[in-house]
Amino acid sequence: MRRPSLTILGCHSSIPTDKFYPTAQILEMKGYSFLIDCGEGTQVQLRKAKIKFNRIVHIFISHLHGDHFFGLIGLLSTFHLLGREKSVSIYAPKGLKEIIDTHFKWSYTKLKYCIDHIELSSEKEEKIMENEKIEVYTIPLKHRIYTNGFLFKEKPNNNRKLNMKEIQKIPDIKIIDYKNLKLGKDFMTNEGKIIPNCQLTFDPSKILSYAFCSDTSYYLPIIEQIKSVDLLYHESTFLKKEENRAINTGHSTAKQAAYMAKKAKVKKLLLGHYSNRFPNIKEFEKEAKEIFSNVEASEPLKRYFLD
Repeated sequence: MRRPSLTILGCHSSIPTDKFYPTAQILEMKGYSFLIDCGEGTQVQLRKAKIKFNRIVHIFISHLHGDHFFGLIGLLSTFHLLGREKSVSIYAPKGLKEIIDTHFKWSYTKLKYCIDHIELSSEKEEKIMENEKIEVYTIPLKHRIYTNGFLFKEKPNNNRKLNMKEIQKIPDIKIIDYKNLKLGKDFMTNEGKIIPNCQLTFDPSKILSYAFCSDTSYYLPIIEQIKSVDLLYHESTFLKKEENRAINTGHSTAKQAAYMAKKAKVKKLLLGHYSNRFPNIKEFEKEAKEIFSNVEASEPLKRYFLD
């Protein structure tokens, strides 16, 4: 299975330009492709990133400011035109269902597939998705309107990983024995020799997690929830010199994002949601590195691995 990764489709705020796209990203984890926010131009960026539309089954929308969902109806329409039959689940604030339904009602479009709307309204953290491999929680944020971030966590898998190089040296080991090896059992050869499990397997994969913190003020109450995540994406709309503007608009500076990463002891910080008034995104990275060393300014169509 592929390593979990995050592909940035758009990482700027407000108005899209010929170079800058609003927020949208794809998280690939445990065989799933999660679309997180869907600003204008998302489906164009999906094509550039060579991400298959039919792999997108779960869509997460942080809030109902247009730069985070104006690309969604176009994407849903494209799904329809491509003959999609597989249903889509959309996790979003209450109100988005009405917006989508109204559009398709007055465009006289009857979708070939079903949309399962999971409407969010709680001001507290809640688990909104769970299967045998992954859990997804909301991260209540502080913005001008109701807004959530999202925390994606792999579930523990205690099965050990097969060391095929060593296994192939022992002809007695058959495919039927793999299950017991994964469970940690030693192997006995036909001659009665015991081969320790640690010689034939590797430790289970590390459990990985990703936190997406969309538009938000500097908001310390979420520190405990995002503590020790492997990758944190935190908005950094402004630089320190415009901190007052950040406060007035419900946003954060790059330095504040870095403080969040430091306090939460995350492994790596990704910055994003840059204001277009700052064309050089490396300024954000430079400012944040004064506080937190393992930080990167996210870039469109770049892929970041969780490890």
